[in-house]
Amino acid sequence: MQRISQKRRRLMLGAAATGAAALAHPLSVLAQGAEEIVIGGSIPMTGVFAFAGVGINAGIQDYVKIVNDAGGIKGRKVRYVPEDTGYKVDVSVAAFKKITSQNKVNVYYGDSTGFAKTINPELERNGNILMAGASFASELNDPKKYPNQFLVGPDYTEMFGILLKHIAKEKPGAKVAFVYSDSEFGRDPIEKSEAEAKKLGLSVPIKIMTPAGSVDVSTEVIKLRRAAPDYTIFHGYILAPIPEFITQGKQQGMKSKWMGTFWTMDSSTVMKMGEAGDGFMGVMPYRYYYDTEKAPMLEKIRAMRPEYQSTAYMQGFLAAMLFLESAKRCLDANKPLTGANLKAAHNSIKDFDTGGLIGVPLTITGNSIPVGRVYKADMKAQKMVAASDWIKL
Repeated sequence: MQRISQKRRRLMLGAAATGAAALAHPLSVLAQGAEEIVIGGSIPMTGVFAFAGVGINAGIQDYVKIVNDAGGIKGRKVRYVPEDTGYKVDVSVAAFKKITSQNKVNVYYGDSTGFAKTINPELERNGNILMAGASFASELNDPKKYPNQFLVGPDYTEMFGILLKHIAKEKPGAKVAFVYSDSEFGRDPIEKSEAEAKKLGLSVPIKIMTPAGSVDVSTEVIKLRRAAPDYTIFHGYILAPIPEFITQGKQQGMKSKWMGTFWTMDSSTVMKMGEAGDGFMGVMPYRYYYDTEKAPMLEKIRAMRPEYQSTAYMQGFLAAMLFLESAKRCLDANKPLTGANLKAAHNSIKDFDTGGLIGVPLTITGNSIPVGRVYKADMKAQKMVAASDWIKL
């Protein structure tokens, strides 16, 4: 009996001593005991979208490194767990299930519109994850239908809105043609943007839909030339058939200015247009890697990676920044990291400084960030240069 109580006493004293040690060094114990913040990712490192996936992956990795090197988020380390999806929805769903079953995931990067729509019921059931991704689909810009998701920039309709606002200012009453691919991606902004153009006093004399990636566009170019637009906006493509349209249009004496949306606007993509692409314009929600305006975060990126980083890299980097800002705001308010709390924190972002990645402070009220700028290709300098101020919708 005596022996047991002595043993028990020793155990109790041991526990008390450990407790006292914990009080003496509360931070180190907390740091050991604190959970991590986990970013999961369905990342297309291979397949047709690999050019973007590689950039996105590097952008997320680099921002996580910057945060962890500075001590993490409120003492919590951030861990990034990506899986390659090959840009296939079923593979992406399997990756999500694998990553979320093996890790306590707080935020997740998805690779496509198809994945974002497919996984949405699962996100709502899970209830603990905030998600963003490579999609700017207008459909996802609906907080009621997609309460735990957000877009890392303007949706496709808002991208058109930014271009149309620029056009209306530059040439009131202009004629604007829409050329788009026969895909969900291509059709997304067309109907609403036509109505928006009319509201801005612009006209849309022609809309041309082509198969995605089609090369023979000669009959479409003839139709386009007849419509004689002042501006032609391409959407739903990466590169082909845009250079074919521009080259043939110029050969036939067209005076149109040519424009594109985010996924066409990476510097390396536009430079592939060659001579025909000189003066090509488009909407970009972020600064380019080589922009010379003051941007402390770009300077950090350039120090980490001396070679050019794509616009997909900037998109991944900003996604990680917004994910972790939401987590930080939850922890600051002593709120658990649930999907609803993380999204509410995301929507509390007001006049937020991205370190110059976006040239104006961000205020995020819904599922998108309706801000961007028009850039223009300078083929001699082999760079995209600003052609407008930052435009907020």
